Amino acid sequence: MNQKNPLGLNNCFLDLDNPIELFKVWMDEAKKSEPNDPNALSLATSNKNNAPSVRIVLLKEFNQNGFVFYTNLNSQKGNELKENPNAAMCFHWKSLLRQIRISGTITQVEDSAADQYYNSRGYDSRIGAWASKQSKELKNRDELANSIKEFRQKFDDKDNVPRPKHWSGWNLTPTRIEFWLDGDSRIHERLNYTIDKSGNWIKSLLSP
Repeated sequence: MNQKNPLGLNNCFLDLDNPIELFKVWMDEAKKSEPNDPNALSLATSNKNNAPSVRIVLLKEFNQNGFVFYTNLNSQKGNELKENPNAAMCFHWKSLLRQIRISGTITQVEDSAADQYYNSRGYDSRIGAWASKQSKELKNRDELANSIKEFRQKFDDKDNVPRPKHWSGWNLTPTRIEFWLDGDSRIHERLNYTIDKSGNWIKSLLSP
């Protein structure tokens, strides 16, 4: 029989006032059980006309200030975030039968943070950030291969590849975080956190 926390939920929800702390616990467990990319998430954005789009990206950092991922700023998601800074994330871990939904507003990270992460990437990934005009139409794959070759020649010192100005990170500052656990007969368990005007997290249970 599953243990229950004070709210009557499965004990995996713990009894924490700060959802970032609970997110860390669930992410640490996912790192042990997920076969690939436990930090993968669906990122939903929309443009100035409110047309939505979604794709998978990788979470690279999180703390009390938010959730960070990196991308080409001129990609579809980059352009949409410039037009509409509201976004949402969804993590789904099949191995744990758990899901976390996060919504909030997006801001670009500081250049120093982007530089630090960019410089931690492998040489090929750094070259790729220069060579790929992300989301733009290609005539063929040779066009991309030739671009990669050109930037390999331009930046032949693997220890000195500067970060492109069009490549950086985005930080999602959450206003709502929901934790979800699969339940028998689709009677799922849902714990929702929303932030009030004073910056305090308010917990509530949601019906499945």
